[in-house]
Amino acid sequence: MTTAARSPRLLMLSTLVLAVAGIALLGLPHGQQPPAPEPATRLHAPAEPSSAAAVPSAGTPTAGTTASTAPTSSTPPTVESALPPHGEGAAGDHAVQHNLEAAWPADLPAADERELLAAGRALLRADATGVGRAQWPTVFPASGQAVAPAFATADFRVQAAIARRDGRPDKAVVHLVWAGQDRGGTFTDLRISDWHFTRTLTKGTTTWTPQPRT
Repeated sequence: MTTAARSPRLLMLSTLVLAVAGIALLGLPHGQQPPAPEPATRLHAPAEPSSAAAVPSAGTPTAGTTASTAPTSSTPPTVESALPPHGEGAAGDHAVQHNLEAAWPADLPAADERELLAAGRALLRADATGVGRAQWPTVFPASGQAVAPAFATADFRVQAAIARRDGRPDKAVVHLVWAGQDRGGTFTDLRISDWHFTRTLTKGTTTWTPQPRT
């Protein structure tokens, strides 16, 4: 009896399910099929785009790129290297010398340049540390008196130097870049000093005479 009573109910439920499914199929537009379930392999597809999708189509600028119609920069590329940062030490002296020579090409005979560089270095050392001032009485008239040096001799260093003409063939200037520690204990590099010279002829000998500071 129980089985016989349940059979009509099961048949009715089955009929209702089939009817609902049929109505749903009839409600779809002509030619449209219900979406098929995606293969299980799609669930494990890699997240990276394929090589074909990664290549932009020709003529289409992508993000991070500039279209061909964009104006080009008028800023010329930097040719010379920048000066080394302060405090780099002797390792940066070569770059300083290179920049000086690039900014002011040589225009003096080699013998004159060597003489001027030697004198310019000695003058700078005498002026900064007080060592050797007696050698230049016209430049340091008070060299016979006790003068407290402005910089210590231990940390004094000429980083770079060049000698060039100063407007006329009988005038020259020595450009020097140097480092030193002052009396307050502050060390500073990339200091700049210039010493001017005039070429004189004495008893048939040509010499470069330093000019006093004004």
